[in-house]
Amino acid sequence: QVQLVESGGGSVQPGGSLRLSCAASGSIFGFYAMDWYRQAPGKQRELIAGITSGDRTNYADSVKGRFTISRDSAKNTVYLQMNSLKPEDTAVYYCRYFGLGVGEYWGQGTQVTVSS
Repeated sequence: QVQLVESGGGSVQPGGSLRLSCAASGSIFGFYAMDWYRQAPGKQRELIAGITSGDRTNYADSVKGRFTISRDSAKNTVYLQMNSLKPEDTAVYYCRYFGLGVGEYWGQGTQVTVSS
């Protein structure tokens, strides 16, 4: 079992920044990946950034150059630094954990609203 607790969402004006956190606890060992997804109203959930236990990262084209994913292995926490936010970034952001032999777990989601 893995528990994920997300924090850091909120409202911000266009061009602003937010940092999301996802703290993982439980059966965390071996190779794993932690990803950030988002889901806007009426749209499918989409993968926007991911990082592995080996620190390999990947980004969706829509956020490349604006968002940065990182992790603190000592705290089992993954961060998503979001800069130059746009109204189209408005969505519920979800953290996902996938571990070999452990399975897939999701956080509860945190709302990000970008509006003037």
